[in-house]
Amino acid sequence: MQLNSRIYVAGHTGLVGSALVKALTNKGYTNIIGKTIAELDLRNPQAVKTFFEQEKPEYVILAAAKVGGIIANNTYRAEFIYNNLMIQNNIIDQSYRNGVKKLLFLGSTCIYPKECPQPMKEEYLLTSPLEYTNEPYAIAKIAGIKMCESYNLQYGTNFISVMPTNLYGPNDNFNLETSHVLPALVRKIHLGKCLENNDWNSIRKDLNKRPIEAVSGKSTEDEILAILEKYGITPSSPRPLVSVEIWGSGTPLREFLWSEEMADACVYVMEHVNFIDLVKLSVDDNYLGTVEEYKREGYEIRNTHINIGTGKEISIKQLAELVKEKVGFKGELFFNTSKPDGTMRKLTDVTKLHNLGWHHKIEIGEGVEKLYGWYNES
Repeated sequence: MQLNSRIYVAGHTGLVGSALVKALTNKGYTNIIGKTIAELDLRNPQAVKTFFEQEKPEYVILAAAKVGGIIANNTYRAEFIYNNLMIQNNIIDQSYRNGVKKLLFLGSTCIYPKECPQPMKEEYLLTSPLEYTNEPYAIAKIAGIKMCESYNLQYGTNFISVMPTNLYGPNDNFNLETSHVLPALVRKIHLGKCLENNDWNSIRKDLNKRPIEAVSGKSTEDEILAILEKYGITPSSPRPLVSVEIWGSGTPLREFLWSEEMADACVYVMEHVNFIDLVKLSVDDNYLGTVEEYKREGYEIRNTHINIGTGKEISIKQLAELVKEKVGFKGELFFNTSKPDGTMRKLTDVTKLHNLGWHHKIEIGEGVEKLYGWYNES
């Protein structure tokens, strides 16, 4: 990519997209295109077609998606599969039809089987059933991987798929109805700390910024206490301490990557990695030169996507204790074992990413401090 190349970042305002825009800007790229959902509905084929014909992006980073945690994935199953399929189908196809030089498709490590061997290698894709709660979202992302591979093999495009592990960072989703585990823990434990300190100004400020359902900082104290309790933030009376509920046993292990490091990895891939490089790694055989030569030799080219992560994991209980320490909460953490744990372990094998030349730097302790600092400042 040239510094003045036209680069379209789909989903540029979200956790992933905003980190990508920041990473590109910091590296000197000056011609970044972004459209809000109000400006461009990516589910609309005609609108996407018109956008590509008018804007003529040379490079595309597809970070737009409908995302959420266990509750949202399991509740809005139809929306998760429909919206994600429509978004990626429209963008990938129009990228091909408009001669985009390279496309980067972002998925998620939830594409791997529920009982996947650990750590999860790219080759384990489609080897056994998925986790039920997020199956529609995972199937959509798998379709995106296969669409990129298929266009590359049939049309000679240079479309690359990356599968980030659990991400957290600036512009994260702190909506307790739909958020992922780490931002949810940060917000719930922060509100628990405010409650134990009887700091109603901070509670109302928080709810004015991010209302929970219909409850804002303007609501009555009883309404606020009721909504906090609904989401597992319980006042001290009759308990001796404020309690924060966490779904599940706390034993599942998860891997987390600071979103700005994910963005750095993505820009690195855009600058240094092409589809042929991934074919060589996935085939793991003699160098044949081009994709066409591999095809002529009868190789089955699959699993060319790249895991992006740290290769390190932490239990949900350890994570909650870490957030509690960083936030300064003195109350109780209550693990509700009647609620689902989800997949017990999800650790990526990042050997391919390391072989391509990229490694993470920010560890989880530093990352949680950075996230809580951003949350307070925002």
